[in-house]
Amino acid sequence: MGKMDFVIIGAGVNGLAAAQQLLLRGASVTVLERGDVGQEASWAGGGILSPLCPWDYPDEVTSLAFRGMAQFGELTDALYAATGIDPEYEVKGMLILPPVDVSEAVQWCSYRGVNIRRVMTRDELPGWRGECLLMPEVAQVRNPRFLRAMRQRVVQLGGKIVEQCEVREFVTQGEQVQSLTTSVGEFRADSYVLTAGAWSQPLLGRYALAAELKPIRGQMLLYKFDAPPLHHIVLQDGLYLISRRDGHLLVGSTLEDVGFDKSTTEQARASLLHRAQSLLPALADRLLIQHWAGLRPGSPGNVPVIGRHPELANLWLNTGHFRYGVTMSPASTEILINEIIGAEQPIDITPYRPSR
Repeated sequence: MGKMDFVIIGAGVNGLAAAQQLLLRGASVTVLERGDVGQEASWAGGGILSPLCPWDYPDEVTSLAFRGMAQFGELTDALYAATGIDPEYEVKGMLILPPVDVSEAVQWCSYRGVNIRRVMTRDELPGWRGECLLMPEVAQVRNPRFLRAMRQRVVQLGGKIVEQCEVREFVTQGEQVQSLTTSVGEFRADSYVLTAGAWSQPLLGRYALAAELKPIRGQMLLYKFDAPPLHHIVLQDGLYLISRRDGHLLVGSTLEDVGFDKSTTEQARASLLHRAQSLLPALADRLLIQHWAGLRPGSPGNVPVIGRHPELANLWLNTGHFRYGVTMSPASTEILINEIIGAEQPIDITPYRPSR
């Protein structure tokens, strides 16, 4: 393959988003993926387009997440129109059940202009009664469909995607990446973008970042109802329930520091089901359809790394989004592209710089 303008390493949501934006600007782009496109953390998550309890996170996380959230409706409409694949973007709202510091949550949201109100739980939660918080503007997206639409859009725009392509070495000279050695041959470009999620640090090798980026496993369960059993996303103390339009129900998720181990465990399955069933007793009559795990790109404080590599002038990074890679993707890609082309940034990006 001839030399490209850009080679992107990693075909999750942020790799595909970067490819689209570069292609729209007339660049030639090849995306390399060690497995199948969009089948790692981007696929495995639930698609809640919000930090779970935003008042629990630093401003660096919430400012990026809320900027991404604000762009998602327009983004998914455009993808649907261009590809015919419906990402199932829906503003469902999120019910947050106790334990939660209500005064802190209301004060945080009021100060930032985020809609939140106290409500009594709806009839769809027969296993729980009482006051909770509702964030009515929280949306969700169906990750697998969103990623299929993203992939198709990259191909429509002329991008090349190479799957089952494991990057083995950055071949460098001075402060430049000259080429990539991979399992299917050599790739050369003027510039390179690393969006490899949990695999970013091992790929960088001796150029690994000072920030501690590591895989954090999350396990999920999937059930099926005849109709959507919940009107809202439901969150309680880290457990969430997400209804899809066709009656599928997702239950998640765990946070496990176990390295690059994507296996599922009986302990996690039992714990997730027990907690979910206490809120939605009808789960007792449902068969488990699927149980899977994904590896999130864990980072200190959930703060991603975005920008030029501190040692390699033609290598750009957009990684370490931890739990919110999909939510942040429009905004983190916006920052990445602005850095590449030298445009003014919409927010202070100092917290995200690789040299932080």
